[in-house]
Amino acid sequence: MAKQKTGVKKQKKLFILDTNVLLHDFKCIFKFKEHDVLIPIVVLEELDKFKRGNDLINFHAREFTRIIDDLAGDDFFKEGVSLGEGLGKLFVETGKPFSENLQNNFPEHRPDHIILAITEYYHTNFPKQQNILVTKDINLRVKAKALGLISEDYKNDHVENLEGLNKEVITVEHVDKALISSLYEENEGVAFENFPLDIEPYPNQYLILKNGSSSALAHYDSASETLNRVFKTNVYGIEPRNAEQAFAIDALLRPEILLVSLTGKAGTGKTLLALATALHQRRNFQQIFLARPIVALSNKDLGFLPGDANEKITPYMQPLFDNLSVIKHQFKPQSPDFTKIDEMLQSNKLLIEPLAYIRGRSLSKVFFIIDEAQNLTPHEIKTIITRAGEGTKIVFTGDIGQIDSPYLDARSNGLSYLTTKMKGQEIFAHVNLVKGERSYLAELASDLL
Repeated sequence: MAKQKTGVKKQKKLFILDTNVLLHDFKCIFKFKEHDVLIPIVVLEELDKFKRGNDLINFHAREFTRIIDDLAGDDFFKEGVSLGEGLGKLFVETGKPFSENLQNNFPEHRPDHIILAITEYYHTNFPKQQNILVTKDINLRVKAKALGLISEDYKNDHVENLEGLNKEVITVEHVDKALISSLYEENEGVAFENFPLDIEPYPNQYLILKNGSSSALAHYDSASETLNRVFKTNVYGIEPRNAEQAFAIDALLRPEILLVSLTGKAGTGKTLLALATALHQRRNFQQIFLARPIVALSNKDLGFLPGDANEKITPYMQPLFDNLSVIKHQFKPQSPDFTKIDEMLQSNKLLIEPLAYIRGRSLSKVFFIIDEAQNLTPHEIKTIITRAGEGTKIVFTGDIGQIDSPYLDARSNGLSYLTTKMKGQEIFAHVNLVKGERSYLAELASDLL
């Protein structure tokens, strides 16, 4: 006898997408399961403005246009086009007249308000289905809700649990002094099972073990299931000033760790440590790339700035050169270590450039540092990592509390996504730097202001 089907049939939903969602994830139309997706034609018009350029956002615009072209058909505007097996349909809507309520509140026929008019039309005429405006623009979500419409952020790549991203390294108190001493004596490490610790360690986890005046910094090696002592290693003139910095250097030096994320507020030394460690290992790599995404101020394009291309990007790249200057001035101007940095810059062994300039390059045997990674989307992070060739090490640094992009937050940015998804992988390590080391003034301002 066949089982009777139970349960309530899921309500069909229609997701109306804003331009910023398509630029955030050009494959987003395939992420809404069995539900239908609608794109206002004004969104396609806005998207057309982003197709030219070398930034990742321009790449996303072009890729989405190709997807639309592959799905093209007359049914876009009537019956919709299937997005694939088990998925809903894709519709394109040419526009709807403004209601009296919308006209009174938002009389300007701007793209955002045209999208609101379409959402309101479906809300009014198709009440049996949920009609949801999806946008990463907070202001547009508020406007929609003011009109009684349902609006949500794009949550497909949201990080649900940020635990561990902003936490200090675990400190374990009252560890047997003999076990702490064994870490100093055993070069091959000490079996983790010998330590009566009430934690389940994950690969490349870092710990501070203490008992009164006795302490040790330790790294968990999941392959051998051992704890190994972490040394405070000097890298190209830079000495770690706290435990977290020592852990960061350790992760950056380990050849088996191919992917590292360093988080922490301004002044904790994330970029400085990554660059110094790269220079320390320069003989192991063919090139060192140091890059950062350019997030234009006030959502303006770089074109509004005076000067040629190099002059436009200089203000954005200057912090990276500042870090390099700090490292150089650990040495006397006549010393080989000082002059070596200039030689590497001149021979392109050391490149400091906007992230967009890295697109399309081969990343074999490269030490690749991406600064300000909190301003990247999850898809952009994935695009960068998937270019890694043999012998490449990739390091992402950033502060998830200081995001410049208007469409990203602590849960949706690429750095949070990467760190959460990669946790537990044997080739990945994450260290959150807590203590600011620039100056007491900088530390105080970061904490209080």
